[in-house]
Amino acid sequence: MVDVKFEEQAQLQLVDQDAEEEEDSFESIDKLISQGINAGDVKKLQDAGIYTCNGLMMHTKKSLTNIKGLSEAKVDKICEAVDKVVSMGYLTGSDLLQKRKQIVKITTGSAALDELLGGGIETAALTEAYGEFRSGKTQLAHTLCVSTQLPIHMHGGNGKVAYIDTEGTFRPDRIVPIAERFGMDAGAVLDNIIYARAYTYEHQYNLLLGLAAKMAEEPFRLLILDSIIALFRVDFTGRGELADRQQKLAQMLSRITKIAEEFNVAVYMTNQVIADPGGGVFISDPKKPAGGHVLAHASTIRMMLRKGKGEQRVAKIIDAPNLPEGEAIFQITPGGITDAKD
Repeated sequence: MVDVKFEEQAQLQLVDQDAEEEEDSFESIDKLISQGINAGDVKKLQDAGIYTCNGLMMHTKKSLTNIKGLSEAKVDKICEAVDKVVSMGYLTGSDLLQKRKQIVKITTGSAALDELLGGGIETAALTEAYGEFRSGKTQLAHTLCVSTQLPIHMHGGNGKVAYIDTEGTFRPDRIVPIAERFGMDAGAVLDNIIYARAYTYEHQYNLLLGLAAKMAEEPFRLLILDSIIALFRVDFTGRGELADRQQKLAQMLSRITKIAEEFNVAVYMTNQVIADPGGGVFISDPKKPAGGHVLAHASTIRMMLRKGKGEQRVAKIIDAPNLPEGEAIFQITPGGITDAKD
């Protein structure tokens, strides 16, 4: 059965009023044809992973001229045309507040964790969870795979899920009991999850490029990367390659941020920890998240997970633009993430 706690949170039903408007959150790239752009050039943009006018505005002219078959003159014409279709200029604070009503907050399965996150995992934002192994990062990812498919009024996202797995830890059989807990059909839930296993950081980036085509056609509401950093730690070794690694990581995070904002999807990324020898003698657990400042600045909400007693885990908000620092205790059960039981 669905937890009664989800039904009680009546204020979340307000989001339902905006559900119909979500269709208009982006303009299809095909609209450029009506502005005098050649259909062949539009196809070249789609082949490069650009499926919306909003997404096109997020590219520099330099990157567009690198697309095979697009000259500088063509790119200038395309940029003029896209300016007529979408406006990416200034907004008033009131307009932005109105626009943020399209943001959906997806339940984690635990009311305490939802409260800590200000209602749940937020769309159009990057939520990062870091911690040691067995701290609950992947279990939270599995629970979100199901809760994202709940209707909006039940604190879900009413959308599909894309899962990019870099560590080989996704288990479809784990989804079945979680779906049963929420009163959903496990087969239908699994059909609404698209999964890809990435083996190199380049493969991971190409999978992100291919997502735009799917998200432009179907209602996705969550992108999971488990984990964001693992392949970078394998493919780049030693201090000599660190600058190159961080630059490539920054490019990937930029792409993820654009996907989140372009399609109004929530992004949940897991991150690993590294030993911090300079942590000092006064810190009992000298570990810090991998990825350095590049990853720290890219994450909208940064959350640390650590083990508690038994199956309990503790989540702590480390950084968020609109949330106070705080902690919440949750529990891992066969039905996914739930509130801790004393």
